[in-house]
Amino acid sequence: MKKNMYSLMLAEDVVAAIDALAQRAGANRSQMVNSILAEYVSYRTPEQRIREMFDQMEALLGGNSALQVMLRNSESMMSLRSPLTFKYNPTIRYNVELYPTLSPIIGELRVSLRSQNHNLLLYIGQFYKLWGKLSASVCGSGDFQISDGRFTKLLAVEPSDRQVSEEELSQSIVEYISVFDGALKAFFYNLNQPSLAIDQVENIYRRYAANKPLIL
Repeated sequence: MKKNMYSLMLAEDVVAAIDALAQRAGANRSQMVNSILAEYVSYRTPEQRIREMFDQMEALLGGNSALQVMLRNSESMMSLRSPLTFKYNPTIRYNVELYPTLSPIIGELRVSLRSQNHNLLLYIGQFYKLWGKLSASVCGSGDFQISDGRFTKLLAVEPSDRQVSEEELSQSIVEYISVFDGALKAFFYNLNQPSLAIDQVENIYRRYAANKPLIL
């Protein structure tokens, strides 16, 4: 949604109240004024849509002990973390960024791991490559990047002209992250049997793809 700059004359007390609301909501003054005016004229802003989608995702993850929702520090970003069974108990972080347009690209997922452990980084890199290879070979989807211990994937509905609700999008994003996280843990659980680890990940991905998910 295109935005322009406007000059308004407002009472100091009104501005103070708006600033207080903005601080509690983690927004700035302009964002809060825009949200208040949009609500008054019954217009649903992209920020409201994204916030509602994150609320839906958080509700869906409520019973998932593996993926923990972190505090939101951005209107367009939601972060999750998941423990990984390995030396020193590392944590995988999933950052979901949603774009205001929500079409044709919904947003992107960034998977990262902070560690200096060479073996851990090697294994996580092997998993990223395996997951990307499966995505390309099974679904023909190559909208991902692997660099510096991070896996980044564009979130897009397949096919692009498919009509879906925001509730369905929220559920699909949660489903993709849950499957990714489950496959990652299966891979690490079977590190001492490389062939079995690869087979486990392939089976998980193929079962997921066979259900014709919105996000591949």
